[in-house]
Amino acid sequence: MTPHDPPIFRFAPSPNGRLHLGHARSALLNQEFARRAGGRLLLRIEDIDLERCRPAFVAGIVEDLAWLGFTWEEPVRRQSDHFEDYRDAAKRLRERNLLYPCFCSRRDVARCAAAKGGATTDPDGAPLYAGTCRSLPMREAERRIAAGEPHVWRLAMNRALDVAPRELGYSRFDADFRQESVPCTPSRWGDVVLVRKDTPTSYHLAVVVDDALQGVTHVVRGTDLEAATDLHVLLQALLRLPTPWYHHHALILDSGGGKLAKSRGSETLESLRARGWTPEMVRSAVRAGVP
Repeated sequence: MTPHDPPIFRFAPSPNGRLHLGHARSALLNQEFARRAGGRLLLRIEDIDLERCRPAFVAGIVEDLAWLGFTWEEPVRRQSDHFEDYRDAAKRLRERNLLYPCFCSRRDVARCAAAKGGATTDPDGAPLYAGTCRSLPMREAERRIAAGEPHVWRLAMNRALDVAPRELGYSRFDADFRQESVPCTPSRWGDVVLVRKDTPTSYHLAVVVDDALQGVTHVVRGTDLEAATDLHVLLQALLRLPTPWYHHHALILDSGGGKLAKSRGSETLESLRARGWTPEMVRSAVRAGVP
């Protein structure tokens, strides 16, 4: 069993669409792990994207989870209510000279990568940032910020690795809570954006802060986020936060071999329910990994 007493698990969907079978697998695995470990189970709404997230989707998440028989502790943490926590974390990193302002648009980054004949990509497939603004004099950066020029804040990866522990890693656990140590290579993410133009955070910064503030000890999520764990472990070290144990489960794929996703129009739990599916049918499909 685990050394944590009591273990704390969480399911943390984003309300930018309705849940599908992939979400159901993650939610039900979290519930099963928490039950077997005698732990607590939290629900967190990750709604930092104020343009795409909708109250109706939050209500839909609650409806779908209740239908599945997924239960959680109250209150539910909503990221949009806690922007100050993320501002504080970013401030701590800036004070250590680990963040720098970047005025490049996504188009600028892509154009620069194309000019170099195709740059190395990060684990998500996006071109690694070339560091155009990394050496921009702070006086010039402050002038542009004061003038209202749109900008993000990027992690200075080289400086971050200089001050982080030399050996970074985390504990990965299996279905029997056996754990093994996994080394991290956060450098493959490059100078990642930690504060976006439209919100005072990014997914990576917010999830690390939230897990620490909520006392999460075990993170159960899909293999599509396995590479991000390297970056999260680095941020935990830089912010002096605890590192949970991690379990990355296999994804449910569609008939074309792609992962289920809202952006791909994957069938939702709401739609399956309307077609006569029962919670047990969803559980069976989740166990089989077949939509």
